[in-house]
Amino acid sequence: MRTLMDKKHVFSESYSMLKPKISVLATSLLLCAPVLLISACGKQGAGAQGGPNGIPPPEVSVVTVQARDLPIDYEYVGQTAGIRETEVRARISGILEKRVYEEGAKVKAGQVLFQIDPGSYQTQLASAEAAAGVAEAKLNQAKREFARLAPLAAEKAISQREYDDAKSNLEMAEANYKQVRAQVNEAKLNLSYTRVVAPISGVTGIAAKPNGSLVTPSDSLLTTIVQTDPLYVNFSVTEADFLKMNADVANGKLKLPGKRSNNGSLAFEVHVKQADGSIFPTAGKMIFTSEKVNPNTGGFDARAEIANPDGALRPGQFVRVMLQGGSRSSAISVPQRAVIDSPMGKMVFAVSPDNKLVPHPVELDGWSRGEWVVTKGLQSGERVLVDGFIKAHDPGMTVTPVPLGSAGAKAAAPSANPAAASAAKSAH
Repeated sequence: MRTLMDKKHVFSESYSMLKPKISVLATSLLLCAPVLLISACGKQGAGAQGGPNGIPPPEVSVVTVQARDLPIDYEYVGQTAGIRETEVRARISGILEKRVYEEGAKVKAGQVLFQIDPGSYQTQLASAEAAAGVAEAKLNQAKREFARLAPLAAEKAISQREYDDAKSNLEMAEANYKQVRAQVNEAKLNLSYTRVVAPISGVTGIAAKPNGSLVTPSDSLLTTIVQTDPLYVNFSVTEADFLKMNADVANGKLKLPGKRSNNGSLAFEVHVKQADGSIFPTAGKMIFTSEKVNPNTGGFDARAEIANPDGALRPGQFVRVMLQGGSRSSAISVPQRAVIDSPMGKMVFAVSPDNKLVPHPVELDGWSRGEWVVTKGLQSGERVLVDGFIKAHDPGMTVTPVPLGSAGAKAAAPSANPAAASAAKSAH
């Protein structure tokens, strides 16, 4: 108990000694607080307004928009298909002796793919040729007989019946010889069918029959061949796009390439974007557009043709088809990251002549090579904020505009509009 009382006494004495110092410190802090607060507020206000005595206005990247003819692209989901896909079938019955080709390899038209046992067909050919020899001998005999009797009949040395019989025998011998020769040709043809060849050039599929199988003409699918150069790309143009194209063309807002052929397809240049986002290096062309809506897709079936010499594209791939060649007259575009979402819809920040941020609600209408097409809300010559949204985002704020792409604009680039990037990603 005494020890506890001693500790309290020591603490009381220590506090009494420190009390005057604490009071002085507290009083000093109270006196300085308003000064510090006023100083901080002054600096904050100076930073926000960018006054001469404060932090300079933040640098932001801007573009000066101009009305011009903008290239307009249309993008759809498509699927590649071989320009020709042919089934390879056996045309005779027999035992499949061997597969000559490598599955999945490129083959040329006329190249041997399978070998059917030729033994029985070689025998049939030999028999037919022997029968042809007999028929030829009989024909020659009939010719000699008729040649001998014809002069005698002219001199009335033989009866008319003998002459008629000789003539009939010759005619029958000629007909029989032709029939036997046809059998020889048929036997040769059947023997040639034991070598199953590629009907077209292309890429082979998997073999449907293993070696040793019995194949017949009624059940004789052996493999398939797909011609992949050139390659078809099938896609569907939405009804909404079709109607809007016609309306914009009628209003003079849109120019489309002319018709390529009598089937009505437009002369769009076609590019293919693959699943990894890369653009296929070869451009294609439109070759077909349907005149009626497909009830299954709700759009107009269309087809493009694209050169595929290396076989990099394979049939059945899903791709994105980009149609290029259209243009929008006297239109304004801005980089996609310049557009932000607001409670009132899409908007951009314009930079006024006195370098202050002015919000502009805008109306958009599609894309032009990765930029939004602005149909309402901007005028030619206006400057639009592109990068620097983190540092400059309040209406009326003073900024230091730097042309996009200049050395000074690189510092603002990391502060790009994340909301615009997200919106652009979802729009694609």
